[in-house]
Amino acid sequence: MSAAEPIDAIRAAALRSDRFRLEREADWQRLEHIVTQMEKGRLRRISDEDLLALPGLYRTVASSLSIARETSLDAATLAYLEALVKRAWFVVYGPRSSLGAWLRGFLGGGWSRAVRAIGFDILVALAVMVAGTVVGWLLVASDTEWFYTLVPTQFADARVPGASAEALRGTLFGQSERGGLSVFAAYLFSNNAQVSILAFALGFAFGLPSLLLLVKNMAVLGAMLWLYHGAGLTLDFAAWIAVHGTTELFAILLAGGAGLHIGRSMAFPGARPVLQAAAEAGRRAALVMTGVVLMLVVAAVLEGYARQLVDNTGGRLAIGGTMLALWIAYFLAVGRRRDEVRA
Repeated sequence: MSAAEPIDAIRAAALRSDRFRLEREADWQRLEHIVTQMEKGRLRRISDEDLLALPGLYRTVASSLSIARETSLDAATLAYLEALVKRAWFVVYGPRSSLGAWLRGFLGGGWSRAVRAIGFDILVALAVMVAGTVVGWLLVASDTEWFYTLVPTQFADARVPGASAEALRGTLFGQSERGGLSVFAAYLFSNNAQVSILAFALGFAFGLPSLLLLVKNMAVLGAMLWLYHGAGLTLDFAAWIAVHGTTELFAILLAGGAGLHIGRSMAFPGARPVLQAAAEAGRRAALVMTGVVLMLVVAAVLEGYARQLVDNTGGRLAIGGTMLALWIAYFLAVGRRRDEVRA
């Protein structure tokens, strides 16, 4: 091999790289300009023609990168194309907003509008929950053996039919250190979280299992209300439950409404195909359930801290009532559009 052959090979490679760049550089520069403007949030400066051409330009530059790798073009060209393709991918296929922006949109109206959109189903679920509480009360009032059927046996210590008012009062106050009723509270939270998930998940069966689950869960509360009412401690027990229960039971209500919404959409799809109706209802209900998870986290914090620190009926009612008022105000007022206001 002569000394001139390596030099000729280098020159040929450089010429090939220059020709490759010249043939395609206009598309690269056009894509880079579009990507740069979008990264800076200057969408108004991008023409409609450029926006429509964006997907095609991305595929063209990605193809150029593939060819450049196969033909071993110069390192500078490869580095430029790799960086450009990565930036363009995030513009074309990447997330449209940050987590913070999504959260602001979710809490700023997305969640509340989804809840209002299933308002009828929530009202039905509320009626079922009230009926379940009444059923639990009436069953135990007619036969105390129902109490042991409805209430978990591991909590049948002082909280049983025939217990004295002093014993029942002792389970409501002064138990923050000993954890007697705290264990029951933890059970209620765990149980209610499971009920929320199941009430939503079972909605596909036309919503009927969701409604039955709500009745069963609320019958436990009805039985406990009957027990404390007999000892003259109805308000005290309601206050103890209210600290975290107004948030927790509200979450169950929304979950039951979301499950019923899916089931009702499948049973009565109207003019739409069943799968389309179910898909639309599912997206709306999933948004509601995202908020339900948030409510359950808030309820856990209230149960773990507020209920432990506040050991009087008035303070507990204030906390529970405030939380209930805040939730209702949020769902009724936040994120209302003009068409909702006119309606």
